[in-house]
Amino acid sequence: MPAPKDLGLELIGVPQGAELDLQLRMESVSEGVLVSGTVTGPLVGECGRCLRPISDTLDVPLQEFYAYEHSTTDETTDEDEVGRLQGDLIDLEPALRDAVVLSLTANPVCREDCLGLCPDCGVPLDELPAGHTHEQIDPRWAALSQIKTSEE
Repeated sequence: MPAPKDLGLELIGVPQGAELDLQLRMESVSEGVLVSGTVTGPLVGECGRCLRPISDTLDVPLQEFYAYEHSTTDETTDEDEVGRLQGDLIDLEPALRDAVVLSLTANPVCREDCLGLCPDCGVPLDELPAGHTHEQIDPRWAALSQIKTSEE
């Protein structure tokens, strides 16, 4: 199944049109159909610390109940509380979107020990030499750095 649009968060998600593998089991129960299984597919994004590209594989469990029309469940629950069968059809996209988006981290990292970027020059910290610093002179005292001492 091709992935729908906007299946993810700001920094990571499933690319639109990417092939999703749905391994689903549909069980008829007294009030409707119970759909359970897994969703597998590609994830792409960028690291929230160093902005490097991330690619990974999504593997998320999915379980959703869909009530039959005119069932007791249909009468005793709110319209948006339980999925509904539409004739013989089930719309899996809302359940798929909920399962995928809720499984994603809002601030993904390329690796757990990612140091991020230097706040002054923007270069990834793991590419810079040890002890990398930027001398910060308070602008209020900058004029004093121009004064030469007698030792110089």
